[in-house]
Amino acid sequence: MNKGGRPTVTKNTLKTARRLLKYVTGTYKVQFILVVFCILVSSIASISVSLSLRFLLDDFIIPLIGNKDPDFAELYQALMILGTIFIFGVLASFLYNRLMVVIGQGVLKRVRDEMFDHMQKLPIRYFDQNTNGSIMSLYTNDTDTLRQMINQSIPQVLMSALTILVTFISMIVLSPILTILAVLVIILMVIVSRVLGGNSGKYFVRQQLDLANITGFVEERMNGQRVVKVFNHEKRSEEEFDVLNQRLYESAANAHTFASIMGPVIGNMGNLLFVLTAVLGGFLSVMGIGNITLGVMASYLQFTKSFTQPFMQVAQQFNSIIMALAGADRIFNLMDEEPEVDEGYVTLVNARKNPDGTIEECKERTGFWAWKHPHQADGTVTYTELTGDVRFFDMSFGYDANHIVLHNLTLYAEPGQKLAFVGSTGAGKTTITNLINRFYDVQDGKIRYDGININKIKKADLRHSLGIVLQDTHLFTGTIMENIRYGKLDATDEEVYSAAKLAQADSFIRMLPKGYDTMLTSDGEELSQGQRQLLAIARAAIADPPVLILDEATSSIDTRTESIVQKGMDNLMKGRTVFVIAHRLSTIRNSDAIMVLDHGRIIERGTHKELLALKGTYYQLYTGKLELS
Repeated sequence: MNKGGRPTVTKNTLKTARRLLKYVTGTYKVQFILVVFCILVSSIASISVSLSLRFLLDDFIIPLIGNKDPDFAELYQALMILGTIFIFGVLASFLYNRLMVVIGQGVLKRVRDEMFDHMQKLPIRYFDQNTNGSIMSLYTNDTDTLRQMINQSIPQVLMSALTILVTFISMIVLSPILTILAVLVIILMVIVSRVLGGNSGKYFVRQQLDLANITGFVEERMNGQRVVKVFNHEKRSEEEFDVLNQRLYESAANAHTFASIMGPVIGNMGNLLFVLTAVLGGFLSVMGIGNITLGVMASYLQFTKSFTQPFMQVAQQFNSIIMALAGADRIFNLMDEEPEVDEGYVTLVNARKNPDGTIEECKERTGFWAWKHPHQADGTVTYTELTGDVRFFDMSFGYDANHIVLHNLTLYAEPGQKLAFVGSTGAGKTTITNLINRFYDVQDGKIRYDGININKIKKADLRHSLGIVLQDTHLFTGTIMENIRYGKLDATDEEVYSAAKLAQADSFIRMLPKGYDTMLTSDGEELSQGQRQLLAIARAAIADPPVLILDEATSSIDTRTESIVQKGMDNLMKGRTVFVIAHRLSTIRNSDAIMVLDHGRIIERGTHKELLALKGTYYQLYTGKLELS
């Protein structure tokens, strides 16, 4: 995609085609060989129609003309042989089409599996830089073009290629002189196909990218429809959609224009070849040159149709092939995205604490967790109790190396302490929590977790020790119990009930028609914002993490509901290290330390009372003299 938002044409079409073909031949090698064999049989059977005309006319029909006592036995025998060949051709055609359906669906399943598996390994940065609709388009529009290509285009192209080969050999055997004319016309057809096909392919690539852009736009507007309505943005949205739709119209119209005219042009050139062959063949027959008989002429004219027909069939499949290759290119771009790098080697293990204070690793779950730290220098292994001690040392970070967001941050949160971050939008509050989760890694300085450099801890184990409740709650399609259990997949029903009670969610859940078995859809739109937030708290509670991140968890709910949610959060925060980001300063008054951020720097720190006494930025925010933006 270029800076102007217009799609660029990829230059690795052949590389993409070879890579896609490996999926077919690599996954279903035996089946694909059988497909090629069946196509060859079908092609030979089809060519037999043209070739049989010569023998039927010259060897059977013409000798019987004027014969007073004709013997049709040999003619019937030849027709039976020809009929048998046709039957084998029909069976081969049925078999290869059936096999291609199996191969096509199998390849698509493998592609979708690999896409989704790789997508789970991509860093958050990828999803920040690509719209949901554009990614969804890979699983829908682009994979559908692959289905059409594998099921229809590949067998058609193979059939055409083998037909051309077998036909060309037969034409040379019948009349080398007439074949020279055919080759000259075919060269012209290839040149015309390349010119028209090149333009068609260029626009088909653009069409797929424009389709992804419009899919992403529609998905974005659907999710934000309430905002569009509230701010009377319908007209502007319509205008923006019209621009994207016009781009799609132009690329699609150009693509299909060139693809559509290719068939008639190739067809008419085939008709021209037929006429020229008839004229030249008749002339040579009359002049007695080249031993051209009536049977040869009939067969050869039929062969000109058989020879040009495959070119027309390939031309008709050209748009599907180019669209599929454009879609495959986008799919492979996702698969080639660098996965999230994880060089950590410190893991989280079940452990027990011995009477002498030493820590011992256990296979069974004990409820006591420790960091297993293998030391590469001497090969020893040490165990550190998971307590939730988090410290930042002179840490700087920027999403872009040229634009630093956080500057020289130094802070600490001892086990059980509650730290709050306050500041205007863009001050860097959420960025700090993203660094604790290792969604991004710091450029300078260090973050230590229980005394261990956070970069040494495996990301999965690090995140297993953290719980997070976001402002935007995401609930998945499934029952309420399944959504709570998302925080701990092997949790028992009793653990789910306990987590819901801790989060103050049990009472409203039991009032629902099916209680914990109530099915949620569309991100839990059946529930109020406060109820969804309580379920998010319950999900975090069942994970039972020592460190908890609350990212403006109550900013989007009303004050009355906030008191219920706050009670659930207070229960959840007991005995844990907590990082709180809040717009409502009333929710952080009891924090052990409050950090006031401004443009990525800590400008004030202290308790609620200390900061009020300071009468600085926090005092102005709390008294309403300065508002958070």
